[in-house]
Amino acid sequence: MGGRDAVGSTPAKHFTTRAITWAVNQLLTRDVVISALARDLQVGWRTLWKAIEGPLQERLKEISDQASVEALGLDEHVWRPCGPHKNRMITGVVDHTRPKRGKDGKTKPFARLLDVQVGRSGAVAEDWLASQGKEFASKIRIAAIDPYRGYANAISATLKEADMVVDIFHVTKLASQALDEVRRRVQQDTLGRRGHAKDPLYRARRLLLTGANHLTEKMATKLDALLQEGDPNWEVTITWTVYQKLIDAYQQSDSHDMVTLIDALKDCPIPEVARLGRTLKSWKREILAYWHTDRSNAGPTEAINNVIETTRRIARGFRNFDNYRLRILASASGQRPYRQPPKLVKQGQPNHAELGLPASFGRLDWFRRPVSGLPRVGLRTRLGSGSRSLS
Repeated sequence: MGGRDAVGSTPAKHFTTRAITWAVNQLLTRDVVISALARDLQVGWRTLWKAIEGPLQERLKEISDQASVEALGLDEHVWRPCGPHKNRMITGVVDHTRPKRGKDGKTKPFARLLDVQVGRSGAVAEDWLASQGKEFASKIRIAAIDPYRGYANAISATLKEADMVVDIFHVTKLASQALDEVRRRVQQDTLGRRGHAKDPLYRARRLLLTGANHLTEKMATKLDALLQEGDPNWEVTITWTVYQKLIDAYQQSDSHDMVTLIDALKDCPIPEVARLGRTLKSWKREILAYWHTDRSNAGPTEAINNVIETTRRIARGFRNFDNYRLRILASASGQRPYRQPPKLVKQGQPNHAELGLPASFGRLDWFRRPVSGLPRVGLRTRLGSGSRSLS
């Protein structure tokens, strides 16, 4: 900069190649803002950004390598939470391709942001996919999305050879939303008001959303007592069973349990569960694709969204979309050091069998009457056994 190679040199109008390369590498490999780099270089924000904007664009073109993309994900996020509502949403395209690492040939998670476009619609996604050309489209084998028909239609129109997969998190969220809606409705039906702090169903709201394999003996006993007191017609209990069965189905080696569950939900007299069944049935093919695509889902997309949120948060937001696009493409370019996967769950964690919850709940029979006092979340007792059998 100004004829000096030192990073902390005095202010000047021109930068050396070394200073520009250093600043670009910082944006690619660290959570850092332009103002912090400008302070290190003892220049203003605009001076630094004007110097590195072009080189950053060129560097991103060099590392893009879209020819190697075989799997991708589509998702939306809000890039400008405040201000005019127009153009607040953008569509992001994420590379999900799993590279081989090591001599064993095993794959590890990998994700990088390919591009973002203003707008959240099928037309925006379809235009971007079509602009990449037929060669790009022919190589895509897997496309992961959330349950949004706009993106599904765009993929169907442009990626003819790709298997579409609906994200496991969004499917599970649909079930948890149905469970919460049933809990609130039963609360209103039994007490005539919304839940208060001491009401049993209100006290159970967090426990109901906890996976059965994470329930300790104390937690399961508490949940059982709260359901006995606040769920006289077993509607919350039945919906909780569906929620847990959906989670359990995703843990199986094949899709048999998921097929059984989706086919059974249409006969449920609980309206929220029946609606959930119709939704899952409309996405049945995309849900079952999870198993024949080596358990592909939108996890890499959500990881990239976290990187994007971090970039926006430390920058205190963006007003210029072009600058925002460059910054998040740099942050989520896949150039950061590989992060180690999370540690395995500790030994001795309670499982379904220890809590009396079978690995598969079997056939669902909605119309058999319950026995008074039957445990809902039985410890070492088959859930729903007795005159209302879920097994």
